[in-house]
This record gives sequence, structure tokens and C-alpha cells, in this order.
Amino acid sequence: METEQPQDFLEEEEVLAPTGRLAPNNLSTSYLLSAGYDGKLEKAFLRLYEPLSQQIYIWYDNTGHLPYCISKETPEELRKNNKLLNYPGFLTLEQVEKFDALKDEKIKVTKVVASNPLAIGGQGKTGIRYIIGDSWESHIRYYQNYIYDRGLIPGMPYRIESGSLAEEEYALPKAAAEGLNAILEKEEQEFRENMKEWARLLQCPIPSFRRVAVDIEVHMSVANRVPNPEEAIEPIIAVAFVSSDELRRVFLLNEDEDAELPKINGAEVVFFKDERDLIRETFRILDEYPLVLTFNGDDFDLRYLKRRAQNLAFTNEEIPITLGRLFAYLRNGVHIDLYRFFLNRAIQIYAFGNRYRENTLNDVASALLGKLKLEYSDFSKLSFDELARYCLNDAELTYELTAFNDDLTMKLLTMLSRISKMTMEDVSRQGVSRWVLTLLEFEHRRRNWLIPNEPDILEMKGETSTTAIIKGKKYLGAIVRSPKIGVHFGVTVLDFASLYPSAIRNWNLSYETVRCLHPEDRNNIVPGTSHWVCKKNRGMMSLIIGSLRDLRVSWYKPLSKDKSLTKEERVFYDVVQSALKVFLNASYGVFGSEAFQLFCPPLAESTAAIGRWAMTQTVDAASKLGIEVIYGDTDSIFLEQPSIEKTNELVAWSSSELGIELDIDKVYRYAVFSKRKKNYLGVYPDGSVDIKGLTGKKRHVPKMIKEAFFNMTKILSSVETPEDVEKAKEDIKTLVASVYDRLKRRDFDMSEVAFNVMLGRRLSSYETNPQHVKAAKMLQQQGISLGIGDLISYVVTVGGGVKPIQLASKRDVDVEKYVGYLESMFEQVLEAFDMDFDQLVGRMRKPTLDSFFSN
Repeated sequence: METEQPQDFLEEEEVLAPTGRLAPNNLSTSYLLSAGYDGKLEKAFLRLYEPLSQQIYIWYDNTGHLPYCISKETPEELRKNNKLLNYPGFLTLEQVEKFDALKDEKIKVTKVVASNPLAIGGQGKTGIRYIIGDSWESHIRYYQNYIYDRGLIPGMPYRIESGSLAEEEYALPKAAAEGLNAILEKEEQEFRENMKEWARLLQCPIPSFRRVAVDIEVHMSVANRVPNPEEAIEPIIAVAFVSSDELRRVFLLNEDEDAELPKINGAEVVFFKDERDLIRETFRILDEYPLVLTFNGDDFDLRYLKRRAQNLAFTNEEIPITLGRLFAYLRNGVHIDLYRFFLNRAIQIYAFGNRYRENTLNDVASALLGKLKLEYSDFSKLSFDELARYCLNDAELTYELTAFNDDLTMKLLTMLSRISKMTMEDVSRQGVSRWVLTLLEFEHRRRNWLIPNEPDILEMKGETSTTAIIKGKKYLGAIVRSPKIGVHFGVTVLDFASLYPSAIRNWNLSYETVRCLHPEDRNNIVPGTSHWVCKKNRGMMSLIIGSLRDLRVSWYKPLSKDKSLTKEERVFYDVVQSALKVFLNASYGVFGSEAFQLFCPPLAESTAAIGRWAMTQTVDAASKLGIEVIYGDTDSIFLEQPSIEKTNELVAWSSSELGIELDIDKVYRYAVFSKRKKNYLGVYPDGSVDIKGLTGKKRHVPKMIKEAFFNMTKILSSVETPEDVEKAKEDIKTLVASVYDRLKRRDFDMSEVAFNVMLGRRLSSYETNPQHVKAAKMLQQQGISLGIGDLISYVVTVGGGVKPIQLASKRDVDVEKYVGYLESMFEQVLEAFDMDFDQLVGRMRKPTLDSFFSN
């Protein structure tokens, strides 16, 4: 699970002076997409998308809202602090009442109010939050603070009435409300209102967003050297646009005016003699669209455009792009960098089922669209026609990643904005831990709870009571039962529906309820731990996660499969349940992360313990029913040849006894298990192969070994019955021997033995020196510029080093290392078939400790 490290306050705060369309005094239904702070006017502003005009309007706060932080000192005590009283931007002190959930009591605190956000955060360590010592709620970005205080929900509709912002009330349609009420009758009272509100947010229609995808190409003075966007020395030679309103346009730089204008069906191609004119027209289009899509625009396209324009003496007023340390923003519209969105592991795994491996435009588009980038061997030698088609194709792929499946990505972004209470820009760039934290901060403010600092929780609840097995962990994690080695036919896999969200809901787990202060609750022990849980108060996390979980399992998931509904309705409900799945499945990992601001060790430990308890109870119940359990992993159990009746009995038992739904996740014709946990291979009835954890599937594995692995899966997919196993073993033996022989003879192309690893950050920001970074630095020394998203291809060389394939030859390759990789990959399956790698390749078997004592 990824987490984000805190960034400097100034870099977090987007201080802009937007110059777009100001909202009129009265504006019809418009959707809240973005927010910011105008440093000149010292006001928060909102960007509202009005679907009839398909434009964004900017509305400025008219309530007099001001930035502040919280102190537990009284106003009288704070007034003795002359540094505070004399600090530029300090305005006033207000004593208010807050609820301290850790202590389960109301307390008096002081709001320290300032004229601008930077007065709170300061520059360096000079702001108010440093002057007053201990402070609370002082690291929250101002526009997010504004959203919390106003109770605004990004992605939802609002309107402007007489200059003021008003919520556009949305009520569930009658049929949906009646169906939901039938579900709610089975829920505890405290969950009902929450579920109704979530359903209102999630059912609210989503507009079709007018948007444009942009891609730029830059001249390469050295072949295949990626230009540096911070320097922006080389000219921009092509810009392509593809939009939702059928704009397909390519700008080409033709300084010599001696070429024929390319003709592309369905697209307009325009020549520019002057690069400044090309950039100026690009900026005009960026200003025209409410949403702008890029793929890696934060790090390259928009960053390069801004720096190049500055190099060409454009004034800041002429450039509609503002840059932070990591992100690129538009002054008027909303910039969505799809590279960041698809890089999010929760999106990759839970929304798109791990269908793409590398987060390149080519990989993502190939997996989700079935389309590829155009390939050219030497980009620096492209004709105008080839350049135009290449650039346009990239823009088309970028746009289509938001348009496929009826605008699935745009709907997901909107749903996640509504759930997390984050702007669309932020939800597309930030990881799940930030989504969850923002939602919880919003809920704290809605309830008038003090948002605790991390030390507050650790001071009161920092202890754990179990011992971790995995090095570096603070407590015992999920249970993984040792598999029964071998080949098993007729395997059914049962999956707990949202195991950890169910544990959080059913056991009332939240940072304030675990190890609460009430003596009478100390007997409510979490199984396998010494922790107890509050019975007096419903936990915030339990209520939020539980209501989302119940809504998905009981309402949206069944509706997404309801054949009585139209296809459009089923698709919509599937988007909703997918958004909930992304959020819920990642939430436990967030609560268990030490980098999370509300991290509570007993909460994380209790959640894992209940998961282990549920798994153990289920395995015992299966055994009592006479069902053979051959493997168990976190939230799934693998059953060998269970009858339908016995399976249904186990499912019913789990629902009634554990309060957790068990679903049939998959059925394998047969499954192959090695002794290693989390490593197995299953073959479906149609012959398709499901590979979990096995080395050959991993994305960085060299092509030669990966192809051998997938050839092995083809052999395995042909096995129909136990009688077919012997022939499969012979075929695997032939395959292994063949690849081994090719390696020993060095009969391969360099690309076949290359490891391919993507740079996940700028080369200069790596604190360690992994192999792909070593190889990248060698390329850098050769004058090749590299950036985020570049794929580094390297080989392992004799002597334990690495070389990029551009600088390596066959004789450099450490063949024995590659034989080791081959063995490591195959032995996981060979072990299950009782086969030995050394025997297959005719190599003397390596001695083991067992063989030493047996002689």
C-alpha cells in the first residue's frame, strides 16, 4: 500500500490568482470540481462546472471565512505571547468548544485566526503554528479547511443565488428510495442515516464533462534522449488535442516552410513557422476547456510548456500554467494527470483488476483499450506526417482512457471525490491514505470533534499485544495457512466479502473505541489480543466504513448484476460498487500504516486479529462439515471438491455466526500449490490460467524467462484430468531443458534477457541505489536525459553488476545468474509436480543439509 510523505506547507498550498469566468450572481446547477486560495484577494475560491454551457465558473467566498489553527492554551495564556501578537497576519483569538474523542469529553480550545494561510504555516519554521508551540489542525491545506467548515462535497451540484453558494438538494428517486428502505430495515438504526446519505451522494447524476487531452512532442537533438522539462532548451515541434466535443487537431512547427501539410482523416493539421505562435495557440485551447487531460503532464507536458514559454519571454500573465514542486495546475481549468491516477495501486488492483503491469501509456492503453502507441525506431528522424500521427495517437489514447466504458474513469473520479471529500485534482493525484484521511477530517469537523495529532493517539494507545512474524512489522498480520503441496482437482475458492471492513464494522473498531477509557468495557476483548473495544459509543471509523461496506454488499453489488435493469443502469451501479470497492479494500491497509496521521496500533492489530479469528473459525466449520481445506490466504479459503450443498451450508454459517458474507470467488478445474505461501497457479474450466505470486508473472522478469513461464502455463492449461498430468510433466521437462540450453549457449537477443523496470520518481530523488537506478545513472553519464515513467532495460553482468542494454554485449551477461532466475521461477511449480530442476537439465544436484545427514 502506498502512502504519501507530508510535503512542505507552501508546496501543498496552491496559491493562485485565477483569471477565468467569474460566476454570475445567479448560476444554475453546477458541479464543484476544484478549490483554491487567491493570494491577491486573500479569499478561498471554488471552480464550478456548469454542464449547460460546459464551462467552469469561479466563485469567491463571501462569508468572510479565515484561516486558523487550534491551541489548547486559553486566549489569556496566548495573549502573553508577544511573538504571536506581533506576527504579520495574526488577527484574533476565539475560544470554542470541541469534543475530544480520545478522552470522550468536551474541551475548551482556542482558534488562532489569521488573515492568510501562509501566516499559519509560515516560511521555513516562522509561522504561527511554530510560534505557539503545540497546535492542532494546522497542517490542513486552507482550501480543504474551507471545504470542511462549509460542509462542501466535491463532485456534488451547487448553484449561485444572489451571489451566495447554495446546495442543490438531490433526493433519491422514489423507486430507488423504496428499494433502499427495504435494505435499511435490516440495519441497526445508527447505520441507516449514514447509508441514506451515502446513497444520496452516490446516486446523484454525474454530468458529461467537456474535456480535452493534450500531448506535446519536443525536438531531440540527440536520438532517443528525453528532453529535460526544467531546462526546456529544445523547441516544441508538435502539440495534439483530442476532445469530448470532437476536436482533433495537431500543431506542427515548420520553420522552413518547405514541407507539404500532412493529411489525416478526421483531424485538422496546422503548420506554424514561429514556435511562439504555436505555444500561444496551445495556451488558448488550454484556457478554453474546463478539464485538461494529460498522461504525465505534471512531470513533462505542462511543465515543459511552462518552462519553454518562459524561455521564449512569455509573461506570467500569458502562461495559464502554474507549477508546484510535484504538480502542474491550470489557472482557470482543472488538470487531470492520468499517469498519477493509473499509478495508484488501489485503482490498478481494485478498479481495473491488475490488468496493466507497467504504468506507461502503452501498457495502460493496451490493457484497457486494446490499443497501442505508434512505434518508430528513431524519433528524431520522423517525417511531418509520422510526427503528426504519433502525437495525435498519444492524445487519442489519453482521451479514450477517460471515455471508454461510458466515461468510466470520469465517473470513478467523481464518485471518489464525493466519498473522500477531495477535489478532483487531488483525488486523481493522491493515494488512498490521503483519501481516507480527508474523509475522516471532514467527519471530525462535521461533528465538531478535535482532529488529533498522531502523538496524541500514540501516547494513549501506542501499545500492541501480539508479535509480528514479518520483520519490520509491529504486530501479527493476516493468517496464511500452509498449502497442501501438489495438484488438486475441483477447487472452489470462497472469498470473505470485505473481510476487514466487516471486522471494523462488526467489532466497532476505531481509534477512539479501541482501548477506551470506560472500565465496564474492558471485558469486551478482541480475540487473540489483550485489547478491548467500547460498547458505549459507536466508533467513527466503524460507522463510516461499515455503512459504505453494507451499502456496497447489500445494495450496489446486487444491482450491478440485476438482469431486470437496463444495461445503462447496471453499468452505473457497477461504477458505484467499483468506487466503493477501491475505497473499502484499501482502507484497512491505511489504518495499519504507520505513516497514516490517525495510525492507532491497537486498531490495526485488532483488525488483523479479527481477520485471523474469522479465518480459523471458518476452517474449523468447514472441517466439521467434512470439507477439505487445502489453503487459506488472508480472506480466501480453498476447498477441494466440495459439494454444492456443503458449500451453501458453510456460506450460511459464516453469515449467521460471523456476520460476514462468504462468496464463491472462483472455481478451478485444478490448482497447483508449492510449499510457498501466496504462490499458486489455478486453471479455470475454460483453460485460462490464474497465476498468483509466481515469479514468472512478475512484470520486470526478462522476456526469455517470462515466455518460458507462459509456455509452461499453456502446457498446464491443456491438463483436463489427473491422467493428463504425466504428459504435462514430460512437456515441462522438454521446455526447461530447451531454455537452459539456450542460456548456456548465449543464444539470445539482449532484449530477451533484459530486466525492465520503470523509474517511479526523478533519478536525483532516489535515496537508495537499486539495480535499475544504477543502470539509469550509466545512461545519464552518456548524456541521456531520463524522467519519471521511463523504462530502464538492463542486464545482470558477470561480477555482480548491471549494465543498460544500450551499453552491454552478450559476453557481459552473467549466464549462471539467469539460470538461477530460471530455476527459481520453475521450481515453484516443479515442486508441486515432484520434479527436480537439476535432474531436468542434467546438472549435478546441489547438496542439502538433509542429504548430508542421510549419507
